Amino acid sequence: MAIKDDITGIQHVGIPSKDLDKTIEFYKSLGFDEAGLFHNGANRCAFMKFNNLMIETWEGDPVAMKAGAINHFSLNTPDVEKAFADAKAQGLNLVDHEIQSIPSFWDNGIKYFNILGPNQETIEFCQIL
Repeated sequence: MAIKDDITGIQHVGIPSKDLDKTIEFYKSLGFDEAGLFHNGANRCAFMKFNNLMIETWEGDPVAMKAGAINHFSLNTPDVEKAFADAKAQGLNLVDHEIQSIPSFWDNGIKYFNILGPNQETIEFCQIL
């Protein structure tokens, strides 16, 4: 099967934050709700939701502070292992050579991997466990 068969829709857009608390308040002022606030090591990560748009924003990574500051967009997959195998079989430009995980996100963690698109954009394939 092709990787397109492993995708159920967009999961989130990832934007690193210079000041996470100010970023959360900004998106709240636009009508977003805080869907989740999680720790990832010493840093925090917030998921801000407005209707069908989810923004993941986090602290601890460099921030471009200019246009093009979006770090990645994430596609939802119900089976990350199958998506990873299909991405390899399709010859996509894998950033990660194995599936990554963050156990502290959501109730049971996430598993994901990243590829690069033709403009060096990072595309994440993510399964919420």
